[in-house]
Amino acid sequence: MSKRLCVMLDCSRNAVMKVEKLKEFILILKKMGYNSFMMYTEDTYEIEGEPYFGYLRGRYSIKELKEIDSFCNENSMELIPCIQTLAHLNQALKYWFYANIKDINDILLIDEERTYALIEKMFITLSKAFTSRRVHIGMDEAHLVGLGNYLKKHGYKNRFELIKKHLEKVIKIAEKHGFEPIIWSDMFFRLANGGEYYIDDPIFTEEAKASIPENVALCYWDYYHNDKDYYAKMIRAHKSSGREVWFAGGAWKWVGFCSGNQKTLDTMIPAISACKEEDVDNIIITMWGDDGNECQAYSLLPALMCVAETYKGNNDIEDIKRKFKDLIGESWDEFMKLDLPLEGFKRDDSFINGSKPMLYSDPFSGLLDIFVSGGEGAAYKKLADDLSLFEAKKGKFGSLFESAESLARILSVKYELGSKTRKYYKQGEIVKLQKLLSDYNKAVKYIDVFIEKFEILWLEMNKPNGFEVQQIRLGGLKERLNGCRKRLKAYIEGKIKVIEELEEDLVDEGKKMLPYLHQYSEIVTVNII
Repeated sequence: MSKRLCVMLDCSRNAVMKVEKLKEFILILKKMGYNSFMMYTEDTYEIEGEPYFGYLRGRYSIKELKEIDSFCNENSMELIPCIQTLAHLNQALKYWFYANIKDINDILLIDEERTYALIEKMFITLSKAFTSRRVHIGMDEAHLVGLGNYLKKHGYKNRFELIKKHLEKVIKIAEKHGFEPIIWSDMFFRLANGGEYYIDDPIFTEEAKASIPENVALCYWDYYHNDKDYYAKMIRAHKSSGREVWFAGGAWKWVGFCSGNQKTLDTMIPAISACKEEDVDNIIITMWGDDGNECQAYSLLPALMCVAETYKGNNDIEDIKRKFKDLIGESWDEFMKLDLPLEGFKRDDSFINGSKPMLYSDPFSGLLDIFVSGGEGAAYKKLADDLSLFEAKKGKFGSLFESAESLARILSVKYELGSKTRKYYKQGEIVKLQKLLSDYNKAVKYIDVFIEKFEILWLEMNKPNGFEVQQIRLGGLKERLNGCRKRLKAYIEGKIKVIEELEEDLVDEGKKMLPYLHQYSEIVTVNII
């Protein structure tokens, strides 16, 4: 296969998509024009003799992997394994079973015999399950490599030399099993560019080139830029390494419950143009699921369709919409509303989707309330009303729209709840605070509906493992809203004199943080969780 247009789906961050749903998704991608598919699996695949690898996480069995691979072969799709062989193994490495091969955090211990025994077993699984002999072995974001147990055991060593040595060992194992490896380029690219990945004048120094084994492909990943010339410049810098270069852009599904179809198009369309100009044959569209994988892959079908058509040279959006309707059976414009867009949510080219931050933002100590300008609740109500009337809600993807509508209903009340609470408290508006109590009750009722709808969607798409995280988070939100309402009522009735959290003024740090806050633990409280 000389050219690959590939989608990579994150099956590691709690949502492990069901086999039958994967098949359905892969078939849709095939019809769109994709010819390759990756399932990103950190520890969510079976390794014989490693019971704690993917333990209780819904990991794919070797039998399931074989079934998916056979389906792909039958439909002329290449299923490429996509794993990790250095960092991003936090869920496995938390067990005592792997204590002797853990360097620090989520990073494997280099130069440890047991480490390479585990990696050998990874490739034994891949050999049994996959037909393709291309493999993505990760190697990204191992920033603290050599600074944990390795440092204690061996002393300080040049960390890029460590990575090079480790990569050479992994490549040797891969080649033993007939695989040709691909790695994310960032660790080596940073070596050549002062520790930075995205810079104005990227280069590959001779030192950096020498540190990269010749028999490995470099995958330049970039999900953020809107400028074709910048992508082209970065591609040329990667090509100067003398290694095969792949490109990976992003289908934005990792910032909460809502899709980022428009953000995907804003970044991927110029990226594809640059790849064509610079003769990059292999393009991956990644679908990461950071912090819980709340957004379901099917929500990004419009962006995936448009990317495939753009790759073919079709830039006629009306024609793309017609083809989407023919293939998916639903309206492109209705699907795009799953982004839950609000006017004013784009600023300085940052993708800002307030659905997750403002869902979990605390009503009493919500540092993000400084961002609320007023009127967002009404805008979300209109979105919810619109979604409730869409024809797509009645079709095979109805659960996506049911879930999005119920989330918009919560935000129609919850988005401004903390801001209003602080404002009325500061102004001494007891009557308005009294009326606000009903909004706390309404928000809790809407959350109950959302939990029900989101559970239906999750279990339709994914194995049940990982949904407990959503129940814990949303259940905690309900309890907190009830607790805040109780204290607010006590204040209104004069049973307590002050609400300490509301006495403190907010500063504008929240405005700076909102575009970048997508992690639940950073949103839900200003304290330690």
